[in-house]
Amino acid sequence: MTSPAPKPLRRAVFCDFDGTITTEETFAGMLKLFAPERSAQIMPEIYALRITLRQGVRQMLASIPSTQYPEILAYCRDKEISPGLVELLDFLDARDVPFIVVSGGLRGMVETVLGSLVPRVEAIYAADVDTSGEYLQVFSEFEKDSELVAKVEVIKQYNPLETVAIGDSVTDLNMALHAQIVFAREHLAQYLEPRQKPYIPWQNFFDVRHTLAELWDS
Repeated sequence: MTSPAPKPLRRAVFCDFDGTITTEETFAGMLKLFAPERSAQIMPEIYALRITLRQGVRQMLASIPSTQYPEILAYCRDKEISPGLVELLDFLDARDVPFIVVSGGLRGMVETVLGSLVPRVEAIYAADVDTSGEYLQVFSEFEKDSELVAKVEVIKQYNPLETVAIGDSVTDLNMALHAQIVFAREHLAQYLEPRQKPYIPWQNFFDVRHTLAELWDS
């Protein structure tokens, strides 16, 4: 993991992975495939905010045999990345703005999907998996309160003057509420509206790049 900057940054972009960098819900899809009964029980409870992400994700993963972890990584290899990510990274590099991936899913899945783009990101924060036992066990350096990976705690490691958050679901809610600029779609937008948190709708990373260029270069 890349060490955070030693002094406050002017700007930093924090981006969710599942359903944000990927065009489909890769982590959720994996859970439905490898833990169908558990995910059918627990996912609706997570989306309804009746069970925490920390509890739900751990329970679902703990039902998957460790021997299936290589199959989980194989499942990720052909997942499509949302258009415009490379162009957004080029845009941010030119302005010396770090792009940090924050995922409530598994680090191995994130790295598998990103592939050759891994060196292009400042850091990846995600849950790590222990396969030494009969079933998968997950742990995180940033586990706190309701989250397995507390994204706001990751942001605090960098302490940017302006935080940009990109997300799509309930896993990104706390991060979005903390950020000054929020790109939200799908479920995340639905959670932000009743909380009166302003957000910018987006469909792909070309949209994000275009909007940031208007905000920063005007």
